[in-house]
Parts: sequence; structure tokens; C-alpha cells
Amino acid sequence: MKRISLVFILTFIVLISFSSLSAQPKRDNLTDKEDMQVREAQELDLRMKVYVKIIDRRLAAIFNPNAAPTKETQKDLDILDELRAGTINDLFWDIQKTLDEAILKIDDAAERDINNPLFGKAVHILADGCQKWGPQFKSGMDKSSDEKEKGLILGSLEYCNQIAEAATKVPKEEKKKKNK
Repeated sequence: MKRISLVFILTFIVLISFSSLSAQPKRDNLTDKEDMQVREAQELDLRMKVYVKIIDRRLAAIFNPNAAPTKETQKDLDILDELRAGTINDLFWDIQKTLDEAILKIDDAAERDINNPLFGKAVHILADGCQKWGPQFKSGMDKSSDEKEKGLILGSLEYCNQIAEAATKVPKEEKKKKNK
């Protein structure tokens, strides 16, 4: 009887430890400071600028991790230090997830009000970022031997292609109508 209760207790402990491992929070693609920046940027175009900056930071951490801070990056030094603690796969995952979030925000805005004058501007801000990131993604593909990393890069490239295609169908800015 003691043996059965001992086995039961050990099994219970093992089950509890496995459930606590699976209950651990997954990695978030944004730092707390970046999350706050996204929340503060209420206008669609401003939010896209924040997403572009978030992706720029990750690409800087991947491709130029030891660069001295510039005037622009000096204020983001704490974020860059936090990003440098992650793996290359983590950073490429962050990029893919951030692109996905940006696309969802644009889609959501389109569903609510396709005539929003900031809609076209937001799409083109993101498309300009994608155009800038394309060569970096391709360089990452060429340098990588990790299949997961390549998959994450390909996912990001696919998102960028979708964004570029959407940008061809949307005017950059809504023309202001003159009052007569």
C-alpha cells in the first residue's frame, strides 16, 4: 500500500511540474516599452511607424549587434540590450509576429472604415519599411544554415510581398476635397 501511494505521489509531482512548464508564458515579440509605444500610437499611421521602428531595431540587433549607438538609437539602448539577449531565431520570430500584427491592424482598420484617410498612408509606411528590409532578409537567407531561421525569414518576406501588393492598390494619401 505504501508503494502505491508513493507511486501516486511521484506521478502527481511529475504531472504538476509538467503542467507548470507548459503554463509558462511564451515569448512576447515586443518589449514592455515597445508595447507601451504601440498602445500610445492611436492613429493608424503613427502605429505603423512604431511597428517599422520595432522591426528596424531587431534587424540592427541581428545584422549589426556591436554597433555603437547613434543619436537615434541612444534613447533605445535599453531595448537594444534586451533584444541582444535573444537568439537570432527569437529576433526573426519577433519580426514575423510584428509584421503579422501590423497587417492585422491595417485589415481591422479597413473593415471598420476603408475611407479612413490614414489607411493609405499607413499601408505605404509599412510598404516602405518592407522595401528597406527586403535586402536584409535576403542577406539573412544567404547566410543562414538554420532551417527554422530560414522559415521565419521566408514568412517575413511573404508578409512583405503581401504588403507591397496591397500598397499598389491603395493611394498613398487621400486627396483633400476643396470646399466650394
